[in-house]
Amino acid sequence: MQRRPGFPAKLPGASGPATPRPSASLPAAVRAVVPTATGTGLDSAAVRARMVQKLVAGGITAAPVLAAMGAVERHRFVDSALGNQAYEDTSLPIGMGQTISKPSIVARMCELALGAELVRTGAGLGRVLEIGTGCGYQAAVLSMLAPEVYTLERVRTLHEKARDNLRPFRLPNLHLIFGDGMLGYAKGAPYGAIIAAAGGDSVPQAWCDQLAVGGRLVAPMAVAAGQQMLLVIDKTVHGLKQNVLEPVHFVPLKSGIA
Repeated sequence: MQRRPGFPAKLPGASGPATPRPSASLPAAVRAVVPTATGTGLDSAAVRARMVQKLVAGGITAAPVLAAMGAVERHRFVDSALGNQAYEDTSLPIGMGQTISKPSIVARMCELALGAELVRTGAGLGRVLEIGTGCGYQAAVLSMLAPEVYTLERVRTLHEKARDNLRPFRLPNLHLIFGDGMLGYAKGAPYGAIIAAAGGDSVPQAWCDQLAVGGRLVAPMAVAAGQQMLLVIDKTVHGLKQNVLEPVHFVPLKSGIA
């Protein structure tokens, strides 16, 4: 049986919103991965560098997140007909009524995950669970932030599409699972972070049970009139602490497999 890796060294934590900064003042860790470059085409580092600069201008400050966003080629996760929109801050259809999230929301949720107490105290993020693999883009980003990532997808067609999309990246710490996301994945628990890419009326108890003490859950949640809000739940030795953040728009959370 493969041994799960332990918690990594401390990662820089997320901080509050920042004012826009030019590319020259991007964190050194980010510049090392996404250099300011010239060039054209979706394969160019320059197009990803510009996306990262927009994320910084929008308030994303965690260097590991910015580096991961700059490293993962988003155009490889969307249909070729939509490739010219791959690095715009917009969600795009991926089939089966699902979408790939905006780069800004992927970065925001990852940055929130890095704000978990486990990270702040130096223990590290550890294992991460993603609910809703979709096309695999966010899973690829998460694989650069945690030593081990489990990602669940309930729609077989999307599960297989994500596997095809991710195969060229050869990410040994990323585990794709076909199953009901509402049940979580107990075999990989406890998780330092759980991130959901679908929103329901409440957070499944299984997710809270599988979250490590000191871990953080980031998920959309439906409120009055069908509106969704971004929810953060921190698991402490005294119980769960919940914070409701900004409005978001995700596909509905569903049970079962399809």
